[in-house]
Amino acid sequence: MIDISEKVLTEDKPQPRRPEWIRAKLPYGESYAKLLGLMRGKQLHTVCEEARCPNLGECWGRGTATFMILGDICTRSCGFCAVKTGRQTELDTDEPRRVAEAVMSMNLRHVVITSVNRDELRDGGASIFAETIRQIRIKSPKCRIEILIPDFRGDNVALDVVVDAAPDILNHNVETVPRLYTVVRPQAKYDRSLNVLAYFKERGLVTKSGVMVGIGEKPEEILEVMKDLRRSNVDILTVGQYLQPTKQHLPIDRYVTPDEFEMYKRTGLEMGFKFVESGPLVRSSYHADEQIVF
Repeated sequence: MIDISEKVLTEDKPQPRRPEWIRAKLPYGESYAKLLGLMRGKQLHTVCEEARCPNLGECWGRGTATFMILGDICTRSCGFCAVKTGRQTELDTDEPRRVAEAVMSMNLRHVVITSVNRDELRDGGASIFAETIRQIRIKSPKCRIEILIPDFRGDNVALDVVVDAAPDILNHNVETVPRLYTVVRPQAKYDRSLNVLAYFKERGLVTKSGVMVGIGEKPEEILEVMKDLRRSNVDILTVGQYLQPTKQHLPIDRYVTPDEFEMYKRTGLEMGFKFVESGPLVRSSYHADEQIVF
């Protein structure tokens, strides 16, 4: 097993051959075209596109998508993520209304809202999350709302803004094992992410988190992360294969087998997670509408 925290990335590094069990659907069909037109018409972003999600074809074909608010430029530079990195100068305060209109147009029963990091904002964008939730409640009162949030630098004031908006599911991903944080999530802190999840659980929210595998971790390290998440009383866990979005991103260390993914699911349920989604193409919001734990 390669220790990714000690290696230097090179563009010509040979990558393991993609196995037969990783096959993503190409985007096509009427639902895909309709959703693409809706997003462009309302000037909205989806993490499906920005992060180059392999499930875009399947999810958009089902008429589902994960909205990405607060723009399309992230203030952090995670080694795995395809979202653009930089500094934004504007805040689109009308975005929550447009997201809510899109949710209503799609007649969604379950919506996932995520964002880039906006560390330059005093509240990290928490108020825009809250307003988006409120607008969706007004226009689609029967829609279940899941939010996938950044850590807001652990600021309790910002966290309380989100709590007061009362999302149905609060998702915050730890992404990887503590040993790899300096390379995979250099501006994040493992313990801070655990504390954020515990904070929301203490306030009565359903909580969710996810990890990537195949980026340099060892199976026993993933099991330790799962134990840490249960100590924070996380309800839902997702485990998916890391796929290198470009040659400038962290290389794939290995392709995890279906048997190992099944082991994570079985072990996670034994640990007490209420729902575990574990598989090669699983992402944070993959089949999120089916993860009912209420």
